[in-house]
Amino acid sequence: MDLGLQGRKALVTAASQGIGNFIANTLASEGADVSICARTPEKVAAAVDELKKHGTNVIGAPCDVADPEALKAWVEQSAKDLGGIDIYVSNASSGGGPSWEDHFAIDMMGTVNGVNAALPSLTESDAGSVVIVSTSAAVEAFPPPPMTSAGPYGAMKAAQLNYSGFAAQQHAAAGIRFNVVSPGPTYFEGSPWMGIEERMPPFFEAVANGVPLRNKNKPDTLAGHLGTGQEVANVAAFLASPASSHTTGVNIVVDGGFTRRVAF
Repeated sequence: MDLGLQGRKALVTAASQGIGNFIANTLASEGADVSICARTPEKVAAAVDELKKHGTNVIGAPCDVADPEALKAWVEQSAKDLGGIDIYVSNASSGGGPSWEDHFAIDMMGTVNGVNAALPSLTESDAGSVVIVSTSAAVEAFPPPPMTSAGPYGAMKAAQLNYSGFAAQQHAAAGIRFNVVSPGPTYFEGSPWMGIEERMPPFFEAVANGVPLRNKNKPDTLAGHLGTGQEVANVAAFLASPASSHTTGVNIVVDGGFTRRVAF
């Protein structure tokens, strides 16, 4: 399937590593020009160099999405340098830290402020699309006892779902789509779950065995039961692309059936 991403202009936050980097690579491999940001200049520069292997226009700059003015400046400069914005991917997260303030500033307001800065350019696009990276913890109580509650992480990620659903209705007339991809436990080099595997083997085993979907092409290991960064990126790229032109206001959970939801 041709996703229709050739020549499209995409911005991805927190894309020097992790899921954001998988998404940026997937968009670039499909022909999109990409601008990335992250907090560490050296990591941004290294990621930009690596992304250029796809042969598209790739730029990047250090930016802390918790700083509204810095985020606005990065979005506007990216639009100028790329010649517009067709796709905005809000991926930055405070992770599993305990601070409600950090999660609100990065996960929630980082999304809102970034989208607001991109809206003028997205409105001019003939295929404007916003993709927000949330988590399966937004739709369930996770992690299970006796582990510490996800607390602010799950709460702010759930808020992203509400925000995206409302924005999908608000901006539909302008042709801008809003969708969410929510990864479950995801395993890749440098991922939090790789660290959990080393530090808390019983918990890791319980989670891995709780993923019912088995991919026969994966090695028969516990890590092979978890999703991969590429599997998440594939869904994000589809939602971002013109190939999903009539899809808006949805949340796609990529977790191999880990969450036991019976209603959607």
